[in-house]
Amino acid sequence: MSRDYILHKVRTALGRGAGQAVADPPPVRIRIPQVSIDDRIASLLERVRALAGQAVVADDPRAFIANIVAGKSAVASNAPFLADCGITGLPGVRSGITGREELRDLCATVDAGITCADYALADTGTLVLLASPHEARMISLLPPAHIAVVPRARILTGLDELFSLLPNPAEATSSMVLITGPSRTADIEQILVRGVHGPGSLTVLVV
Repeated sequence: MSRDYILHKVRTALGRGAGQAVADPPPVRIRIPQVSIDDRIASLLERVRALAGQAVVADDPRAFIANIVAGKSAVASNAPFLADCGITGLPGVRSGITGREELRDLCATVDAGITCADYALADTGTLVLLASPHEARMISLLPPAHIAVVPRARILTGLDELFSLLPNPAEATSSMVLITGPSRTADIEQILVRGVHGPGSLTVLVV
């Protein structure tokens, strides 16, 4: 099948002729549904659980996380919200690390990484983390378990609302990580395996 024939078929399907100029793309349409905060929280919890993650609402995040990491080791990001909640001062939790090599070595040996999500998307259960001195990417990616603290005010309806707030993420961060459920793959014989490319356990804590 020749290249010209293939292009002819494509043009025909698009209703265009040879040499015809390509039309301008339609304007970007961002749709942000009106969803109450309670419904956003309910949707977020449901979506995370559907992806084999744990999701809860807690009035006392320090006590909740203390129970999870009791007898274990963890590294927490430098997010001020985690310090305000008292999470960075828990026994077994290291925080305040700024050296890249030290942080990498620690993330490779601890049981859990604790972060404060910049945003969460209610419609898919996705966490949004913007890389910064307060939030190092490897804390959410390298330890075998990831605990994400999400202030309720940061729960968005979905990607449209996210990009209405951050139309050009590259101006705000070197990396925007979208995390939807625990790490998983089914590349080999379509057998689902968790924890291959990142944490095999995800806990989302809405505060």
